[in-house]
Amino acid sequence: MLERTDWRDRDAAHRERADALTVGWRSRRGTTATHPVEDFLYTYYPYKPSELRRWHPGAGVRLEGGASEERASWKWYRRDRDDLLVDAGALLEARGASVRFIAGLLGATAARPGNFGCFGLHEWAMAYKADEQRHAVPLRLGRDGTDAVVEAARIACTHIDAYRFFTPEALPLNRLRPTRETQPLMEQPGCLHANMDVYKWTIKLGPLVPGEILLDSFELAHDIRALDMRASPYDLADWGYEPVRIETDEGRAAYEAAQRDFAARAQELRARVLAALPPL
Repeated sequence: MLERTDWRDRDAAHRERADALTVGWRSRRGTTATHPVEDFLYTYYPYKPSELRRWHPGAGVRLEGGASEERASWKWYRRDRDDLLVDAGALLEARGASVRFIAGLLGATAARPGNFGCFGLHEWAMAYKADEQRHAVPLRLGRDGTDAVVEAARIACTHIDAYRFFTPEALPLNRLRPTRETQPLMEQPGCLHANMDVYKWTIKLGPLVPGEILLDSFELAHDIRALDMRASPYDLADWGYEPVRIETDEGRAAYEAAQRDFAARAQELRARVLAALPPL
């Protein structure tokens, strides 16, 4: 049971934090302005700031006096006299297969050793011999320099949703062949994209997961995205991003150190998500 004052305070704090995290995107809406780093969080992950603003207590928590609040009309909630609870039973009945898949994927990923030798080369493989660039930003090493880094590298991308954006010429350079079917067998906790995806899986779980975990996972995705692009072949100096020069020994060491820190944060979040789920 959460007393009315307590959960309303948590709800207000959640909305304030969500607004602070999404202020850049919201300020660009309705304009022609774009951001080559941050917009990814709203275009690749098609979730609106309004969804992030919704605080949920998680499964098994009773909100005192919640039946009289607007959230009583939200999907996957049920009233119990004057109180309100997440209707975990109804949600699992409707989406049980999806919830079990997410739980299985998060658990399997968490149980594997991390690969910390990829050095963000997936972004380079997406630009390899490309006729058109994915971002309207110049290549830091130019076309020939970018291609040379890819050709000299050992690429071993495990993440299907990065690998599927490789250029046709780069696909055979990857030592692995991730597919949607093998995703639960190949995702590992060193992968930046798998760790960003904790946000995707958390929002798909909806009100089963407390809002604090949702915003922590969004903040992690935001921070990882910055490293992802700083280590990419693009020159983002005009946007205030210092490059991580993964074509050098120093750059690779810096990338791996940051990658390990993000992996630790993601592993903690996976554990929190799994602990929040009701018995499946």
